[in-house]
Amino acid sequence: MTQTPAAPLPPPKERRRLREAGSLTQDQVAERVGVSRETVRAWESGRTEPWGRRREAYAQLLRSIADKTEVQEPEEVHEMTAPSKGRLTPAQAFDALYAFCAPALVRQTYLLTGRRELARESVERAFQHAWQRWPEVARDRDPAGWVRATAYDFALSPWHRLRPRYRHPEPPPSDVSDRALLNVLLQLPPAQRRTLVLYDGVGLDLPETAAETEASTPAAATRLLHARTAVAARFPGLSDPVELHHRLAELAATERLRAARPTTVRDGSERRARFWTRAAIAFTVTLIGTTALTLRTAPTQYEPPVPPGATVRGVPPRMAPGPLSQKELELRDKLRSQLQAGPVRLLPLTT
Repeated sequence: MTQTPAAPLPPPKERRRLREAGSLTQDQVAERVGVSRETVRAWESGRTEPWGRRREAYAQLLRSIADKTEVQEPEEVHEMTAPSKGRLTPAQAFDALYAFCAPALVRQTYLLTGRRELARESVERAFQHAWQRWPEVARDRDPAGWVRATAYDFALSPWHRLRPRYRHPEPPPSDVSDRALLNVLLQLPPAQRRTLVLYDGVGLDLPETAAETEASTPAAATRLLHARTAVAARFPGLSDPVELHHRLAELAATERLRAARPTTVRDGSERRARFWTRAAIAFTVTLIGTTALTLRTAPTQYEPPVPPGATVRGVPPRMAPGPLSQKELELRDKLRSQLQAGPVRLLPLTT
């Protein structure tokens, strides 16, 4: 009796990428396969592997998503090919990554900042940095994670409070419950807010969340617990992680947040690169000109410094008057208080 071979499955990171490409949540995948959301999270993190009929159902679901979306592995973004056009150019690969990540990333950044314009600017700035370093980003194991971390860093920068355009708050959401939930999120410390969005919003597992937030796994778990406690204190119904995940997705989806076109982002990145290149050239030219002017006006021969004064024999050194001592002050007071008789005046005698 032969045993049926297990259905092949892609790597854990590719499983999550296929789910996101198919616009499916972990709850939807769990419902189709017949497991819990935590089980799907464990499959996508690589902690456990499915077996039996669940493995067959999970593999078939991933194959159907791959056939519809034709998603490649993230480290092969720079080598994506099309049936009729051959290998994609760097611009086409960048546009594909932008179209795949930007819309969801703008909504996630809005949960971090509560500002629509700052969310769009953060995502555009992150993709501009990605285009400037495209060879590095294209070969990264997780290009979407690279862009997401850069966008989050820019969005949570404390320097935005000094910018005039961000000194005043934007209009809050129209719905009362959405406005209250957003206020609770913005009252959390930035580190806890980012951990909550990554774990319960994006769906990363705890080690990936810790790595992206540059913290240890226990520290990330502590931040997540504190954030969940703060949210549950205001909204007891969101103590369930599944309900919290759905509520964060609904809050991000209510706002009409649109990302710019990829060509606009690439053009902006190139303009920014040209600006800083010209600024560096202008600074270098100014430094060279200043150095040349200094060399031109500097003395061409050595001029010895003026020697210090020498003491002449027989002439006392010139000393500046200083403050009187206590003894001298007493003597001065004594002389001023007592009249002293002068010497007898000498007069010529007549003979």
